[in-house]
Amino acid sequence: MTALPIDPAIPLIREHLGRWRSLVVQAPPGSGKTTRVPPALLEVFAGEVWVLEPRRLAARLAARRVAYERGERVGRTVGYQVRFEEVAGTQTRLRFMTEGVLTRRLLSEPELDCASVVVLDEFHERHLEGDLALALLRRLQQTARPDLRLVVMSATLDAQPLIRYLDECPVVRAEGRRFDLAISHTPYSGEPLEEQVAEALAGLLEEGLAGDVLVFLPGAAEIRRAARACRELAACANLLLAPLHGDLSPEEQDRAVMPADRPKLILSTNVAESSVTIEGVRAVIDSGLARIASDSPWSGLPLLQVARVSKASATQRAGRAGRTGPGRVIRLYSVEDFLRRADRETAEISRRELSHTLLELKAMGVESLDWFEAPPQAALAAAQELLQRLGATDARGELTPLG
Repeated sequence: MTALPIDPAIPLIREHLGRWRSLVVQAPPGSGKTTRVPPALLEVFAGEVWVLEPRRLAARLAARRVAYERGERVGRTVGYQVRFEEVAGTQTRLRFMTEGVLTRRLLSEPELDCASVVVLDEFHERHLEGDLALALLRRLQQTARPDLRLVVMSATLDAQPLIRYLDECPVVRAEGRRFDLAISHTPYSGEPLEEQVAEALAGLLEEGLAGDVLVFLPGAAEIRRAARACRELAACANLLLAPLHGDLSPEEQDRAVMPADRPKLILSTNVAESSVTIEGVRAVIDSGLARIASDSPWSGLPLLQVARVSKASATQRAGRAGRTGPGRVIRLYSVEDFLRRADRETAEISRRELSHTLLELKAMGVESLDWFEAPPQAALAAAQELLQRLGATDARGELTPLG
């Protein structure tokens, strides 16, 4: 296997988990923490190792990558479980799953008897289900499962609050390989996004691009439009056009992330920002946009809205071009736009509607929970009121048969 920056830290991670119940691992994107840390734990713990990923695509790709490195097919030692899909068998000991799957597993297996270690990957993204999983796992650790080990892995999150929350647990830090990046910004343009991508790609090709190009776009619709706009340029430069998003087949996803016989033009959602490492990327074109989960202010129903990413996300996206050598980054927005952006995304627990989360907690019989970051009291009160109006809870806040 190819050596990765996280590899020298593996013995220390094993040592700490032998003595402590919790551990924080801090390493930049591309260091190999997702694919190297979990399988290394199989050798020192007898039970299963579960890895929580923020996205279905990340869970599938990580499982396939680890299985490939072990010389196995997915579903033997390494498997995955996402909503409506499970690839695992009786021999499976390493399971990659989305954060929401863990909550449903806790409903049917309150003590998670078969799991020895649970790894929360990419925790810096601060999804609501990730915060809920961490709080429930810590509660389980302090009650029925004092033997359960927790590993929280993050790329950019400030580790100190997390260390305090996990009872002053140790932290292991690993540095990634860093190369110089040439970053340029484009002035405001009224052209469609796909045309801006095509113009940026043409500029890279004129500069004598060598290697893969990774383009960050908000979603599948934008990826399809950009693919049409760039098809002729890609063909002339002998670039393999490879979209990457969650609705593609496993074979199409592998085509984007696995090595190819020629350079690739990879058109991706923000899944390639931190959850998936793609070797060979030497240039990044960043739209500066992503689809961000939010809720309708009048109905409470979830929405996905296109919004500007934070400075932290933009920095992570740029870093994808500097893993194997000096890289080139073109941001399709101005320097002024970048400077006005938030330093990092607001945690979902501070901005999402909480009725679904509250209903899950009531179904588990959890009356109170020690959160890493407590949700706003006003949001909890609104969620309780909504559940009562829907008939899911009664006037005392207890679950009804409908709930």
